[in-house]
Amino acid sequence: METFDAIFIGAGQAGPFLAARMAEKGMKVALIERKFLGGTCVNAGCMPTKTLVASARAAHVTRRGADYGVRIPGEINIDMKTVRSRAETVTMNARNGLSDWFAGMKTMTVISGHARFTAPKEVLVNGETLTAPKIFLNVGARPVIPDMPGLADIDFLTSTGIIHLDSLPKHLTIIGGSYIGLEFAQMYRRFGSHVTVIERGPKLASHEDEDISDAIADILISEGIRIHTDVKDIRFAKSANGTTVTIDSETIEASHVLVATGRTPNTDDLGLDAAGVVTDKHGYIPVDDRLSTNVEGIWALGDCNGHGAFTHTSYNDFEIAAANLLDGEDRKLSSRILAYALYIDPPLGRVGMTEKQARATGRRIMVSTRPMSKVGRANERGETKGFMKVVADAESKEILGAAILGIEGDEVIHGIIDAMNAGTTYPVLQWSVPIHPTVSELIPTLLGDLKAV
Repeated sequence: METFDAIFIGAGQAGPFLAARMAEKGMKVALIERKFLGGTCVNAGCMPTKTLVASARAAHVTRRGADYGVRIPGEINIDMKTVRSRAETVTMNARNGLSDWFAGMKTMTVISGHARFTAPKEVLVNGETLTAPKIFLNVGARPVIPDMPGLADIDFLTSTGIIHLDSLPKHLTIIGGSYIGLEFAQMYRRFGSHVTVIERGPKLASHEDEDISDAIADILISEGIRIHTDVKDIRFAKSANGTTVTIDSETIEASHVLVATGRTPNTDDLGLDAAGVVTDKHGYIPVDDRLSTNVEGIWALGDCNGHGAFTHTSYNDFEIAAANLLDGEDRKLSSRILAYALYIDPPLGRVGMTEKQARATGRRIMVSTRPMSKVGRANERGETKGFMKVVADAESKEILGAAILGIEGDEVIHGIIDAMNAGTTYPVLQWSVPIHPTVSELIPTLLGDLKAV
């Protein structure tokens, strides 16, 4: 049995950075990963998909060239092999960069294998038992495969597999109208596929306010994407050209089917029972405000703890753990203000509460919206879809949340993210002097239009 100061199971966006911090302090650490360094973000999420989004946007802007006085003769063709190769290069550069970084750390041992607990402080990997007083779980999540009639009988794709396609689907049918599904929907429509989105719920992106969900749908429909919501029955059957998808009383002939119905944590094969670590009914590992599990000396970081399925929330888990364990600070998970983006084009940047969530608190709230058609930068760029929205507390003047669906919305939202984290009230931010011409310059105007609702 080999003893370490700390063992890390999973090499996503939290564990490896904490392991590196510990190794830099001379601690003996083991980093165990069953597949690829970097986790979902590097290998099947942010980096490859946003590289694909960039290729899709390049195609879209090229087709619109004449709108800007740029005439390109002939048809725009997509080389999917080059598109795929570009995304794989971005992934491999990031993965190899991590490998090279870790290789230079004398007290870090990187182990490729599947780790399972055999006791609260012992794990078995590749036939060897390792032990440590501190164990960190950063095992991530994987796509959910729903129980739908006929699904097991067809060849379908998940978000992990579709990024490796090197040919263009004739008709991509996507099951699931949330963030992952919508990004692939627009992406492949811009590459040239016919695209249909099927959602069981009444709205796309159901976590958003209804006005945001409707605007997202309008953007996608305007690009020729077919959307079916409130679908009660979904069935699949093999056909001569791929798959017949039956929804309620309608049939769709799909060359490819993408299942994007959510994700589930990779906690079912870690031997958690042997360690005494509990999970909730969805498989997530409950943690306290400092990311500790119910077992002393075991922490859960990233997607598997259910407190944010994003690279930045996983990395923030690392920051919290490192601050508390190594820097003598007292940082808390509950202090985090959740923010995220949906990378359709134009993107959605979101922070804090939706209007619906703010109303549910019983506060007196104020709301302001502004269409992107009234933003100079959007008009100059010829990209006026979407709108800006902010929600505030009428009494405390606290900014409760915001959504910016529009050109550069994923960047503009950071002004509000920073203000909320600093505790800046909206009257203070309202009197800032922004740069012209930008999208961000309209934030003070947006705040100035807040009205009680």
